[in-house]
Amino acid sequence: MLVSEKDAIEGARILYPIGRIKAATSCHAIGYAHVAGNWRERVLADLIRRAEDVDADAVVGVNYKVEPVEGRDEHGLGLERVCATGIAVRLAQAA
Repeated sequence: MLVSEKDAIEGARILYPIGRIKAATSCHAIGYAHVAGNWRERVLADLIRRAEDVDADAVVGVNYKVEPVEGRDEHGLGLERVCATGIAVRLAQAA
């Protein structure tokens, strides 16, 4: 699976977009995502699984952001999650 934060894959041509996909980490206390070192790898792996589910060859325009979650945990802490979004695409096959 090819992944790019740009809207293109270097050396490949996008045949058509399949659609926007999104993945997110589980909810955690505000500020915790930056302490847990591998949050980006975990959410990207989930985004790739979602792209594979729709038979995509690549994901372009990958973007990460931290979203607040409504409500609080049992200790009254605010919650947030890290989200990754991108566009699942099919690539043209080389001739």
